[in-house]
Amino acid sequence: MKRIIILGAGMVGRAMAFELSKKHQVTSVDLDKDALDLLKNKNNIQTEMMDVTDHHALAGIIKDFDLVISAVPGFLGLQTMIQVIRNGKDLVDISFLPEDVLYLDSMAKENKVTVVMDCGVAPGMPNYIVGYHNEKMKIEEVEYMVGGLPKIRTLPFEYKAPFSPCDVIEEYTRPARYVENGSLMVKPAMSEAEYVHFDSIGTLEAFNTDGLRSLVYTMKHIPGMKEKTLRYPGHIQLVRDLQAAGFLDKEPLIMKGTQVVPFDFTSQLLFKAWKLGAEEPEFTVMRVILRGIEKGVHKEVIYELYDEFDTREKLSSMARTTGFTATGTAEMILNKLFTEKGVFPPELVGRVPACFKFILSYLKVRNIHYKVTERNM
Repeated sequence: MKRIIILGAGMVGRAMAFELSKKHQVTSVDLDKDALDLLKNKNNIQTEMMDVTDHHALAGIIKDFDLVISAVPGFLGLQTMIQVIRNGKDLVDISFLPEDVLYLDSMAKENKVTVVMDCGVAPGMPNYIVGYHNEKMKIEEVEYMVGGLPKIRTLPFEYKAPFSPCDVIEEYTRPARYVENGSLMVKPAMSEAEYVHFDSIGTLEAFNTDGLRSLVYTMKHIPGMKEKTLRYPGHIQLVRDLQAAGFLDKEPLIMKGTQVVPFDFTSQLLFKAWKLGAEEPEFTVMRVILRGIEKGVHKEVIYELYDEFDTREKLSSMARTTGFTATGTAEMILNKLFTEKGVFPPELVGRVPACFKFILSYLKVRNIHYKVTERNM
């Protein structure tokens, strides 16, 4: 039994705590007392109320743990990662931090720690998939699309956020990087919307977001890569309207002598409008398409995920598919299946066949299934 500390007790943080506490001693840390109260009196879960921006307190609380998992909002992710590395602790991170953190690799090596970043459902599992198949085939094109949605469509947004709304809005505002003909390109988020059919759901709308992240650096040899987010048709036009009206601006305004940042104000409003109910039915859908040449044959490989709210354990699909990718990675590190030191996006872990097979098996045991289809082109 290992000692694991989870920074962040939101919906995904709670799911990870519940899962890991079945085998390990877990401590969950958050500044939100209400979030921590949902974890109290659970087997092997301790709770601590703390602000992770207090670096002295953070160093003190993590010192006796075998591994740290960071599930803080993205804007807190970088400094949290730096402090954990400085304190010599292995880390699995799902904060979706906006910064490129691969420059921290040398610091992690100096402190002899393993850090796996972006370790959720997406980014996360597509990276694992690309890393694994990159060792087997000459990949020419990667395309993936992903979304988490409520089963009951409620106007006007027909959307609920399973994690921090400010991180969702970041997806709608952060310029989207993609690779075309071997060149890195940048397009506005929410651009190039298209309708995509899924047998399990029907028609969804896909649009550009900045989900490739580390792949644009680690897989530069792949000439075509793009990522899109999925929503019910019509949702993204509402977000575009908010953006056009200035509700997503980050430059402060002065209102009646008070400085207000529209982005922060909108995030607070949408937190209520997009709050996912504790037992609200929802689903996660993802499609990852790889095209390339394997053993001289042009091939297409498709991974598809469709997962719903777990009625038995009362866990949302997005919390499970995101959180259990991270907990599976944590188990790899704790069990010495992955022992390299430094900062690693999941594609650099997935290139190890044993690690890729472990994560798929780990998720399957927890009823998260990736359907794989391969065909010659």
